[in-house]
Amino acid sequence: MEIGVIIKVTEEKQLNLPPEIQSQLQPGDEYRVISKDNCIVLEKITNTTVNLDEFLQQLEELNPDPNQPTLQEISEIVKEVRRELWCDQ
Repeated sequence: MEIGVIIKVTEEKQLNLPPEIQSQLQPGDEYRVISKDNCIVLEKITNTTVNLDEFLQQLEELNPDPNQPTLQEISEIVKEVRRELWCDQ
């Protein structure tokens, strides 16, 4: 649905939206502001729900990270950070 209305910017640089636009807004709604040339567009951000089972299935189907450090490498990094923290005190 497309509604064309004219609104004015107040001295405080705010927009007073007419009731037919306000009726479409709900507390907590979020909008992305897109500004291009002489046009400003408010695009509602819709949060999609995530199906945990589908997400976990997709996660399992991913290839392993080739740069994943080994447990030994992680252990060495932790030891090094601990040494640095203890030496700084």
